[in-house]
Amino acid sequence: MDASTTIAPPAAGHRSSSAEGLEGAALIRAHLLTLPNAPGVYRMVGAKGDVLYVGKAKSLKKRVVTYTKPQALPSRLQRMVALTRSMEFVQTRSEVEALLLEANLIKRYRPSFNILLRDDKSFPFIALRHGHPFPMLARHRGQKVAGAEYFGPFASSGAVHETMNALLRAFPLRSCTDAVFEARTRPCLQHQIKRCSAPCVGRIDEGAYGELVREVRGFLGGRTREVQERLQGEMRAASERLDFEQAAALRDRLKAIAHISSRQGINTDAVDDADVIALHEEAGEACVQVFFYRSGRNYGNRAHYPANVGDAGEGEVLAAFIAQFYAERPAPGQVLLSHAVPEDGLLAEALAVRAGRRVELLVPRRGPKCELVAIAKGNAEAALARKRAEQGAQRRLVEGLAERFGLEKVPERIEVYDNSHIQGAHAVGSFVVAGPDGFERRAYRTFNIKEATPGDDYAMMGEVLGRRFRRLAKEDHDAGARPDLVLIDGGAGQLAAAKAVLDGLGVEGVELLGVAKGPERDKGEERFFRPDREPVMLAPRDPVLYFIQRLRDEAHRFAIETHRGKRRRAIGTSKLDAIPGIGGKRKKALLGHFGSARGVQGASLADLEQVPGVSKAVARAIHDHFHEGG
Repeated sequence: MDASTTIAPPAAGHRSSSAEGLEGAALIRAHLLTLPNAPGVYRMVGAKGDVLYVGKAKSLKKRVVTYTKPQALPSRLQRMVALTRSMEFVQTRSEVEALLLEANLIKRYRPSFNILLRDDKSFPFIALRHGHPFPMLARHRGQKVAGAEYFGPFASSGAVHETMNALLRAFPLRSCTDAVFEARTRPCLQHQIKRCSAPCVGRIDEGAYGELVREVRGFLGGRTREVQERLQGEMRAASERLDFEQAAALRDRLKAIAHISSRQGINTDAVDDADVIALHEEAGEACVQVFFYRSGRNYGNRAHYPANVGDAGEGEVLAAFIAQFYAERPAPGQVLLSHAVPEDGLLAEALAVRAGRRVELLVPRRGPKCELVAIAKGNAEAALARKRAEQGAQRRLVEGLAERFGLEKVPERIEVYDNSHIQGAHAVGSFVVAGPDGFERRAYRTFNIKEATPGDDYAMMGEVLGRRFRRLAKEDHDAGARPDLVLIDGGAGQLAAAKAVLDGLGVEGVELLGVAKGPERDKGEERFFRPDREPVMLAPRDPVLYFIQRLRDEAHRFAIETHRGKRRRAIGTSKLDAIPGIGGKRKKALLGHFGSARGVQGASLADLEQVPGVSKAVARAIHDHFHEGG
């Protein structure tokens, strides 16, 4: 059998005419006739084709039968059964394979009834890149490549930046690219501030540089004391022979090593390579803290807030988090947990398959490892308390906004629109999304202006809003994706243009608010526009005013960032890119020969034929491209 087999649904769907919940259960019951007593993954699908839930099973038949009696299920799953209109199945060779596939499908579909890992950004590493006589020390994020050693992960880019700076003071390896290295004729600034030994200009030979590489590998590999003792011995020897300059350099390196150790906080001998994962749950919300320890060294921690926790138990939440957290990254040899998780042996086996080595899940009850878990759990509790306080303050601001401007209801989703261009060039529109829980960065969207005259802000805003709401209507999104309030960066003119678009599309139930800067364009003098109402101002120290300024500033930042990205990409393109048969080498040869794309455009056919690598046929194609109809 292949790794997985898709199981076809019944030939004819079965539906009951009774209540909605029984309809879902009856439909699920119809699938039991074709399901095997084998491991696999199942998907509950709603009326619009959206995946409601992804689950795995040791036996698909035995697992799915539990959904035919919704009254015995938790309320969250009862509602899921009620909304189910079809099911999809994939049979796998083992339950471990099913668990791995389940995690991948949850990350892909983000079902509304699964516990979801919200923050799934990659973690940064420090890389020692070999394949060169003088290996390079660098920051790294993303897919690992051959020919490099990786140390980490670190909890944040800030932690990597600080550690790198201290490492280069302690072990002055190069951090420049190979191209920069080869082009140097004199030492760079890094050498001047004692963070590079300048191998590019021969200030250190391969042997001495190799010793630095061995030292940094030993330090990052956990042999800190061994490295320190050797450097201390060298420092004493330098002092005894009155080489005080060398002794001072070694002293500074020892200080840098001590600085790294002190800044990394909770270092420990209790674990070698381990992640410590602790959960705190309160009032239907959860925070999971992950601490990274590598070679006994603390590489920082990060808080995560799983979504759709609902009435799930602590072990269930933690198991779902672990499966998704390690779906695209290998687990260390040991994972310390605050709570026992269901099917821990199966989960450990799945993590081992993905990591290519044994992985142990452990809930320590006493000793140093238990203390590490307690620290992580305390951090999770404090982080969730901060988040709940911030959410309360945010909700009060949203409620205040509704009160100040007489909105019919407190908006759950606010979309803030802005445009960006330079004299009409590279025009883009965008919106950001906010609500009672803060900014929802996954929901941000951008639009390349296609129809409106570049520079016509009214037309650009109309195009962006029109495309946004036509897409909403076409895709028939649920109410969660529909804004309650649209905030426009502009005054009466922009607001009128926005209202005309929404009225033309028949959009109802969406409030509009325009924000215009004052005469001096200073913050605090904004005027606010609502349809069919006189403009108003808020008190200079009104918290709602600061809140709206923050919304507008975020929309402005995102629009400018999008515009700059488009402009950077445009700078990297050339008129030559549109000519069939012109690849990188010919483009480089043409630009090198004529100096610019404009020079190529003005060249004669005979001149084009003189360029190395350009045949007569290609020269004719280039000439015809620029002189078509001429």
